[in-house]
Amino acid sequence: MIRNGHHATSEPREEADCTKPGSSACSPEKRKRVVRLWCDGCYDMVHYGHSNQLRQAKAMGDYLIVGVHTDAEISKHKGPPVFTQEERYKMVRAIKWVDEIVEGAPYVTTLETLDKYNCDFCVHGDDITLTVDGKDTYEEVKRAGRYRECKRTQGVSTTDLVGRMLLMTKAHHSNIDNPDYQQHTDNFGKGPKGHSPWTGVSQFLQTSQKIIQFASGKEPQPEDTIIYVAGAFDLFHIGHVDFLEMVYKQAERPYVIVGLHFDQEVNRYKGKNYPIMNIHERTLSVLACRYVSEVVIGAPYAVGKDLLDHFKVDLVCHGKTEVLPDKDGVDPYAEPKKRGIFRAIDSGNNLTTDDIVQRIIENRLQFEARNQKKEAKEMAVIEAMKKREQKEQGEAPAQTAH
Repeated sequence: MIRNGHHATSEPREEADCTKPGSSACSPEKRKRVVRLWCDGCYDMVHYGHSNQLRQAKAMGDYLIVGVHTDAEISKHKGPPVFTQEERYKMVRAIKWVDEIVEGAPYVTTLETLDKYNCDFCVHGDDITLTVDGKDTYEEVKRAGRYRECKRTQGVSTTDLVGRMLLMTKAHHSNIDNPDYQQHTDNFGKGPKGHSPWTGVSQFLQTSQKIIQFASGKEPQPEDTIIYVAGAFDLFHIGHVDFLEMVYKQAERPYVIVGLHFDQEVNRYKGKNYPIMNIHERTLSVLACRYVSEVVIGAPYAVGKDLLDHFKVDLVCHGKTEVLPDKDGVDPYAEPKKRGIFRAIDSGNNLTTDDIVQRIIENRLQFEARNQKKEAKEMAVIEAMKKREQKEQGEAPAQTAH
């Protein structure tokens, strides 16, 4: 059970300049001034890695603006995105650390953009982003000293998630040694020479610290309406966001609790290789959503008396997806229906996790080509960086000899 506040302002600021000894950043004058931050990206197939980057960025200041690129810009520099720009704008807006989004932000981050939106500096992960001709997209802001870096989330990447979708095997949560998976990473996450640390496939390891960072501990208040929803919320996507937003609108003061089913339970009713994301990943994905107040990790499939009484639930909602009976053949919503607190919600969005998997499978060759191209560019940059370091090291002894 994880509580999840709507705003992360109560979180301790991490990686902020004021932590440095002797820094003037903690002076009362500095503290009063609102620090405005800029992040930008494709935010295609938004996952908890993107959310974690935005969480870290927000902790460096007060007001976070996120620029999202258009489909045309992404296609030019990387290849076709999985989600449309409208879907991507909505996904980023739903992340609770984001204060504002800029639609159609330029692919290359310039000082002009930072000044236009009154941003003090730009924040990006510690991976590299390249233009179509192999240039660092943050070169200008780095030179001007208006660039900050946050840690990339280990164990998740869009490449890895796409790989899991392309493999119809139940073992993808536990068996990284699966030969099919290794073959996929060879085809999908490796360029002609070597292996890029940014595009490669890795596995996520959950920690209690990470959950604490995502959940900010908002308790339900007496005047709140406690709304319970349950499901897999796998590959947390725009269909989920639209549903949760509609659930959130069911009350004046909503306190939305999401019950997440364990992986085995999801596989029982979804079959194939579902869930694509394990319970730990799904927990962080849901916690990052601004409409969610609390998450129950490993919720029972049947929404029974004990659960409803424990959380003092006022309303239980379910979307338009089919409700399968539980193991005993009973309707899992029988108890809330008996109490008259069950409500079917139509968000107007029929997108499902199956639909996303279909999008990926249909475009498999394009995505494989896109990732190989991306990795080849990254490897070329790494080689250039190595050569530059070697050259600098070679020049240093020569200078000391004079």
